[in-house]
Amino acid sequence: MSTLDIARRHTADPLFRLVAYALESAHDRPPATVWSAPHAFHVGSPNLVAAADWPVAAAAAPRDDGLVRLSSLAHPAHSCELPLTGPPPTHPDWAARTYALLRTMADVGYGRGGMDLHIHSTLTAAAGLSSAEPLECAVALAVAELHAGCSRPRPSRGRLADLARAAAPDGDEALREAVLFARPGRALLLGGHGRRHIRFDPAEHEARLMLLVTRQEGPGAHDIERAVASARRAGARAAWWPGPRPERSALVLLPRDRVTHVRTTVAEEFRAGGRRVPRFVNINVAGAARREE
Repeated sequence: MSTLDIARRHTADPLFRLVAYALESAHDRPPATVWSAPHAFHVGSPNLVAAADWPVAAAAAPRDDGLVRLSSLAHPAHSCELPLTGPPPTHPDWAARTYALLRTMADVGYGRGGMDLHIHSTLTAAAGLSSAEPLECAVALAVAELHAGCSRPRPSRGRLADLARAAAPDGDEALREAVLFARPGRALLLGGHGRRHIRFDPAEHEARLMLLVTRQEGPGAHDIERAVASARRAGARAAWWPGPRPERSALVLLPRDRVTHVRTTVAEEFRAGGRRVPRFVNINVAGAARREE
C-alpha cells in the first residue's frame, strides 16, 4: 500500500496533518491511511444520538510481523509494542480498548500482519464526551482499509460495529452508530426499524448548541447540576446529559441572542461561590467518520 505525505500537504485538514506527523515522529514512517471519527452524544434519549464536530483521528501504516506499535499524543511517554496473537502482555490502560479491538479484528482475519498506529482526540476526558467509541471506529476503519484486499473485501461499517461490540461489549452501541452513520445537521433515531435520520440543526432555529463543562477538581458532583440550573435561569432553552447520567458536562441549547448573557451569568454565579468557572464549547452537528484522501 502506498504512503500518504499528509503531514506536508498544506491543503490537508490540520488534525490529519498532526497525526500523520506524529506517526512519523513516533515510528519513523509515514501513514498509509488516516481516518477521523466524530465524538457523539445522546440527544435527551438513549435511542436518539448525533455526532459533534470534535473528532478523534488515527494514522496507520501496515506491518508484516504480527506486532502493533501504539502511540498517542495524549500519552507521549507510554507508547507500546504488543503482539496480536498469544497471551496479551501487560499494556498501558490508555491502550487497552484499542488493543482489544485490534486483537478481535485479527482473530477474524483483519490486520493479522500488524501495524503502526498513532491516535489523537481533540477533546480530553474532562469534556465529558466519550472518546472510546469514536476512537475504536477510527481504528477499525483504518485497519479494514490497510488489510482488505482482492481476496478479502473490506468489511461494511455495520460489520465493524459488530467487531467493536465484541471487543468492548460494555461500550455505548448507540454512540457507535452515530460515529459511523451520522449526517451533518441530522440526529440518528435508532429502533426496531433500523436507523432514521431526523433534522437537528440548531442554527435553523436561531439557536446554538454548546457543551457546558465543569472544571472543579475532586469532590464536586453537583457542579454540573448547578451550572445547568444557572444556564436555564439565564435563558437556555433545553439541557441534557450527553451520556446516561450526570457527570462533568451537559449539552445546552441557547438562543443565539442569549449566548453571551447565559455565559456571563454562569461565570458570575460560580465566581461568587468561589468555584472554577465552567467552560462552554461550541458544538456543530457533524457527519460520520471519514478518510483523508
